[in-house]
Amino acid sequence: MLRDETASPRRKALGVALAAGVGAAAAGLVALGNPGNMGICGACFLRDIAGALKLFESGPKVMRPEVTGLALGALAVALVSRRFKARSGGFAAGRFVMGIWMAVAALVFLGCPFRMLQRLGGGDLNAWIGLPGFVAGVGAGLWLERRGFSAGKTAPAPAPVGLLGPLCLAGLLGLFLAGALAGPGPDDAAAKPPHAPWLIALGVTLAAGAALSVTGFCAVSAARQVFTGPKAMFFGAAALVAAYAAVALPAGKFSASLAPQPVAHSEWLWNVIALALLGFSGVLAGGCPVRQIVMSGEGNGDAFVCVAGLSIGGALAHNLGLVSAPALADAPGGATAAGQLALGIGWACCIAYGLWVTRALKAQPA
Repeated sequence: MLRDETASPRRKALGVALAAGVGAAAAGLVALGNPGNMGICGACFLRDIAGALKLFESGPKVMRPEVTGLALGALAVALVSRRFKARSGGFAAGRFVMGIWMAVAALVFLGCPFRMLQRLGGGDLNAWIGLPGFVAGVGAGLWLERRGFSAGKTAPAPAPVGLLGPLCLAGLLGLFLAGALAGPGPDDAAAKPPHAPWLIALGVTLAAGAALSVTGFCAVSAARQVFTGPKAMFFGAAALVAAYAAVALPAGKFSASLAPQPVAHSEWLWNVIALALLGFSGVLAGGCPVRQIVMSGEGNGDAFVCVAGLSIGGALAHNLGLVSAPALADAPGGATAAGQLALGIGWACCIAYGLWVTRALKAQPA
């Protein structure tokens, strides 16, 4: 729908409406207990799962059923519509590393691009200030694409390759329900970090995963349409933000201000730089973190490799002290010195990778 340039105006309008529904659902999860402006966040929730798997010592350690819900919802709609196609064989190693850098950038900003949209809808002016950085980062990636860069083209693969991603995520949910993972159990409503009732979160994200698969929605693709092409995805992002705000406001979860904002900080420069790296690495990886989870459910094995990179990147960010401190009533929070340095290294690595791949692809015989 939103990704199909040939779709009819009616189908595009339906896609925008589905994106708005996902935004409303995300706000509903916040009202039910998820952290502020974090109904759905690919990078943060994969980091939480990495903590549940004891990949780092200090930080959130909780299984997030939302991740499994997104993947299985996408799988279900792909199977029902007969769109499921196992694929792999792109630049999987590159996507793994780009996943790491997306996670690092997200944890300096404190949210993936999908959470950025929710922060916009929740009135977080820090996200509005950082938004031009994200758009600029996507624009830089688009500049490379126009000169020959590609995230790698996948090819048909055996069905088990495409099913590995959703099956692994379903297995994690099973371990969670059996109490084998670190973190709160299914009935532990008082556990930290905050979370909505697990069964509701799973059900909501099953529906959201299906909607995101049908529409092809991706925050990176929405920002791409600022520069080129039809604007259906861009309007879908705007509808998501508006619908989030429409639910957050009566629920008492809307606050148009710089501070205090939930799980956020007001160091605008590092927000801009981090979001720019998120946009740039998202283009090089072929999609934002939530889109990678959804594509994993659709049978894209390379997207699941990127999901693994996001999980490892979240763990590394905690182990190396790269995660920004959220602002509190008695502390301003902000990016750590290690996090600031990591952004510089990330930019150097991503630019070098993008230019090198572009040059190598252009040198290949036609």
